[in-house]
Amino acid sequence: MADDAPRRNLPPLALHIPEPRFRPGDAVDYLDFDRGEAGATPRPPIDAVPASIRDLAYGLVRVLDDEGKAVGPWDPRLSPDRLIAMLRHMALTRAYDDRMYRAQRQGKTSFYMKCTGEEATAIAPAYALDSDDMCFPSYRQQGFLIARDWSLVDMMCQVYSNSADRLKGRQMPIMYSAREAGVFSISGNLATQLPQAVGFAMASAARGDTRIAAAWCGEGSTAEGDFHSACTFASVYRAPVILNVINN
Repeated sequence: MADDAPRRNLPPLALHIPEPRFRPGDAVDYLDFDRGEAGATPRPPIDAVPASIRDLAYGLVRVLDDEGKAVGPWDPRLSPDRLIAMLRHMALTRAYDDRMYRAQRQGKTSFYMKCTGEEATAIAPAYALDSDDMCFPSYRQQGFLIARDWSLVDMMCQVYSNSADRLKGRQMPIMYSAREAGVFSISGNLATQLPQAVGFAMASAARGDTRIAAAWCGEGSTAEGDFHSACTFASVYRAPVILNVINN
């Protein structure tokens, strides 16, 4: 056996148990969070070499200043009418979310997943993408359908799995599917939509089409093998796909 005499001279080990700065119900501030300066991050050209924008993944692209005004090169300069329409869809998504959640708590449907706080992650891409681009959302992007003016009644019927459910009860509630809106069937399995989106994008490129694909997942789903497979295929084949990772 190796001599363990030197180990006897080491201080005893101690387990570090981190304490949260705030508990549920506490007033939270972000004074120690480095938000950077609004408008300070440069915006690269759309055809930038990937290696040149690597640092963007390690910082915050801050657009709004302390007064809530968009400044700098990342300001999308949207018209007031477009901003009002996006805000309306965000508010409508939250109202739909609250109503369906209450229905689930009342026992009127078996299952519902809220997207409260994530409305913009679906609304903004819905406005940025073309109407014929194919989208592979998770179960928290119901705002995407709402932004494309999909029928709320149709969505509710799918949640209730009633006689008007266009999927005829073959899907779990909130697992919407709307080909006409460019929404691929939602799956409850984590991250399966990512390689599907990459595959669609590869096929679109192989056919010389103009449609791209976009997919969404939560940050926890990045631990799934499907996420890494999707990233590998997207990188190797340079597939025209956008993979959105949402911190939910």
